[in-house]
Amino acid sequence: MPTNQLSDLLCQRDFMRLWFARVAGTGASQMLMVALAWQMYDLTSSAWDLGLVGLFQFVPALLLALPAGHLADRVRRDRIVSASLALQAIVAVVLLLASLSSLVGRETLLAVSVMLGAARAFQMPAQQALLPLLVPAALLPRAMAFGSAGMQAAVIGGPAIGGFVYALGASAVYGVCALAFAAATLLAASLHLPAAQPGREPVSLDSVFAGLRFIWKRKLLLGAISLDLFAVLLGGATALLPIFARDLLEVGPAGLGVLRAAPAVGALIMSVLLARWPVERAAGPRLLAAVAVYGLSMIVFGLSRDFLLSAFALLVSGAADMVNVVIRQSLVQLETPDAMRGRVSAVNSIFIGASNQLGEFESGVTAQWWGPVASVLVGGVGTVVVALVWIRLFPALASRNRLAGPL
Repeated sequence: MPTNQLSDLLCQRDFMRLWFARVAGTGASQMLMVALAWQMYDLTSSAWDLGLVGLFQFVPALLLALPAGHLADRVRRDRIVSASLALQAIVAVVLLLASLSSLVGRETLLAVSVMLGAARAFQMPAQQALLPLLVPAALLPRAMAFGSAGMQAAVIGGPAIGGFVYALGASAVYGVCALAFAAATLLAASLHLPAAQPGREPVSLDSVFAGLRFIWKRKLLLGAISLDLFAVLLGGATALLPIFARDLLEVGPAGLGVLRAAPAVGALIMSVLLARWPVERAAGPRLLAAVAVYGLSMIVFGLSRDFLLSAFALLVSGAADMVNVVIRQSLVQLETPDAMRGRVSAVNSIFIGASNQLGEFESGVTAQWWGPVASVLVGGVGTVVVALVWIRLFPALASRNRLAGPL
């Protein structure tokens, strides 16, 4: 990024407050999921139960996403984000106390998964719709790349720290998470938004589903968002990493932290590159190519029995996914008017949630049926096929040149 553009971005004080809040919240979330997944697998040794953790987060996120998007277009978005982060801090405290009291069981972990899914259902659309209010439109693609760099740094540090701190016990991880979520809450609550007030459109089924109709009518956005859904739904292997770490690669919880962090290392590298050299041409073809590379990297991961090769494959998958994220999120925000951003972001969050939490459930189920290796391989092949099919189904996406403006 040229120096003057970087300094312009860093001078956006509220953007930087949100950036630090996202870094703290994302790092805490990643640490929490490492501890929760390892604790669940220690308790049950079941791929099915690892998948259920993802499902129990996805269901409330699915049910609450559209109302949450409507709320984000009616209530100050910074308050929604801070309240969601505060709820996650409470979840971390509950897990801390339950672990110290030796009361953690399968049911406890599934119950808090529901609470996490509900909190993120409200956080994601409000947070996504908040960013365009904090930076000029010309800086938005770079702000997204810079924001993603910070988040990926947290995703790298979070699992690594969580894996090593877990050696002191799950309660130690949950204590660190509670402090980080509390800091993120305070930062989000300190934002100063522009004077314009949120819309007060009457609540109705028509207004709640307006974001879904908006995306359905714009095939470019529908293609970009659904591409991420099917690619990560099929190709994700996050839920199976405890199995690969313990049973196939034999690297323990510290190795699990490294595997969880590897995609974020690739994503961080790519986000820095995209902040310096943003996508200016061939946005659609690059998006589709990135999804295909993601699928190929998951095939390599499934076949590998070498820890370093497995970590490298995950690193490549993270780099490819970051290209997907920056292009897709930029298209969504630049193509959507502010009055609709909360509801459109809510629909986007449904697709993101499905591709992550529901993808974890899919991975757990297929691993239970076919084994973890076959599950990852089938998913990787399916992701490549989806990228090829989307070229034909969504020609407007495949031929999109610039992120904003005429094709």
